[in-house]
Formats: sequence, C-alpha cells, structure tokens
Amino acid sequence: MVTLAEVARHAGVSASTVSYVLSGKRTISKPTRDRVERSIRELGYHPNAGARALASSRSNIIALMMPLRTDMYVPVMMEIALAVATTARERDRDVLLLTGQEGPAAVRRVVGSGLADAMILMDVELEDDRLPLVHEADRPAVLIGLPADTTGLTCVDLDFTATGRLCVEHLAGLGHREIAVIGEAAGVYERHTGFAERTMSGIREGVGEYGVRMLHRPCEGTYESVAGTLARIFDERPRTTGFVVQNEAAIGPLLSLLRQQGRAVPEDVSVVAVCPEQVATQHSVALTSVAIPAEQMGRRAVELVMAKVDAAEAAGGRGNGHNGVASAAAARVPDRVELLPPQLTARSSTGPAPHQP
Repeated sequence: MVTLAEVARHAGVSASTVSYVLSGKRTISKPTRDRVERSIRELGYHPNAGARALASSRSNIIALMMPLRTDMYVPVMMEIALAVATTARERDRDVLLLTGQEGPAAVRRVVGSGLADAMILMDVELEDDRLPLVHEADRPAVLIGLPADTTGLTCVDLDFTATGRLCVEHLAGLGHREIAVIGEAAGVYERHTGFAERTMSGIREGVGEYGVRMLHRPCEGTYESVAGTLARIFDERPRTTGFVVQNEAAIGPLLSLLRQQGRAVPEDVSVVAVCPEQVATQHSVALTSVAIPAEQMGRRAVELVMAKVDAAEAAGGRGNGHNGVASAAAARVPDRVELLPPQLTARSSTGPAPHQP
C-alpha cells in the first residue's frame, strides 16, 4: 500500500504539503498542488478515510434518512438510495443509511454525534416533525420530497401534483367519465405523506377541470385487499371505466382480478399507473404510466447537498465551532425546490372509453 511519505518523495515535497493538499487546510500553489495530485494518481494512493476525516475535521459521510415501513413500496426507495450512494462515491463520500422510524431522534443523533457532514431526508410528510431540527441544525440538508411549507429548505421530487392531473387528463381525453383511484395504504394518508397527498390534489384538480367523477380508495396492495377494494368500487360506481393506480403492489392483483371478472383491458377498462418503468412493462398488459424518476431524484439530491457542503467549505465552514463541519448557515447556496416534470407513456392498458347505454 502506498504511503503518504512515498507520495511526498515522488512529488518532491514534504509530507505536510501532501497532507495540506488532501485536507485543504492551507493554500498551496497551483503548480505544487498539481504535482502532488499527479503523484497521487500515478502511485494510486488512497488516503485512509479515518485519518483524512481527522485531518480535515470532516467525516466525508452523507446521512440518508430513509425510514422503511411496511406500507411503502421498498424497491423504489432502495433504487433512490442506490443512486444516492453511487453519486456520493463519485464525490468521494460515503453514505450512512438510517432506516429506522426514529423521526427527530435520527436528526439529533446525526447532528449531535458528528456522524455526517450532511443529511438527505426521504419519506417526507406534509408536516414532518424532523424539519424544525433540520432548520436549526448546522448540517447542510436536502429533502427528497416536499413538505407543506418549503421555506428555508432545499427539496427535489417528482411533481406529483402535475402527475395526478396528467393521469386524469389522459383518461378524460379518451372519453372516460367515471374513474377510480386505487391509492396507497391507509397509513400513508394518515401520516400525510407528501407524494400521496399531492398526487390526490392533482387528481382532484383534473377531475374538476375535465368534468370527471372520481372515487378514491386506499388499498394495502395484497391480493385480498385489492379484491375487496375493487368489489367496493364497482358496487358504488358500476359505470367505472378508468383506473389510476398509485400503489405498485396493487397492480398485479388488479390486472388479474379484472381478467377473472371478464373485464378486458383496455377494451372495457383502462388503467394508468404511477410506478417505475420496469413495473409498468413487466405485466401481461403493458401499462400506461407516469414513471418514478428514482435514479434522477437520488442523484440530484446528492448534487444539491454537495453544493451546500462545497460552498460552506469555500466560505470557511471548517473550524466554525461545530467540530469543523460545514454548516448550512455558512453555505451560500440559495434554498430551492426542484420538481421534476412528469412524463406519461401511453401503452396497451389505456384506450377509448367503451360505449355505455
């Protein structure tokens, strides 16, 4: 293993100069810095992460708070987490994954212990009880999700309001006038989780604009719960011809049940899903869908939080009385909300509404 002293000899500088280049604690002339960095590359030197953290008063870790709940579709969350981890490594950062449902306690633990230089929060609720601590914390933070009040926060997410409206617009354009929404599990709405609430807000907007009648039913996503939900929908609204599904687990059971009931898709019933592309295309009927841009959201969250970290360090964030961690207050990066526009891909599961007498 190549040592720091060997890099110094190769570059013709002192070991302390190599250390300063790595830590950024002192200004080093560009020719000297270039020579040291060239030696690092040629020798394949990899500084010890622990020693580097001590030298720079930084952990080089991003904390990703991703509560795992039984009523959430875990594959999408893990896809976002993978994108976060991959992008962080590109920036020479590691990711500390916090999956417990700790709420504010997780934020306190990260901030109080110096575990991480920055935080990314997922599973954001409209009135998220972690946010007061995020506002007060000395750590740059980014939300993957949107609370009710985004003042002083940086957020990235799919525009779920526009997504809901787009689904209704598509079905209404095909002549459907009675639609049903098979939603997330009841607990997701009880927590006022942002993406689910905003999707329903957009659906209601579309229903009002296009003169469509809508019935919304939360659903656990199991075969039995989908069967019960579908039966109730047709009991209450027998003329339903369009479905919007925002529960990936419910898609397979729904298509199977419709087939068993002799309802052809899309000749008798049209289905639009809000789901990942791979979910939309894996069924016997390829689903018209609005994709969840999980990879893009994860990557962008890291880019936004690292912009805060870099700006704070450039502004002298190290040595600020908080174990040298770059503080959000020091970061001269404006807070912002980035909503990714939804893209609906029409496939085999939607068609013109059937004629009804």
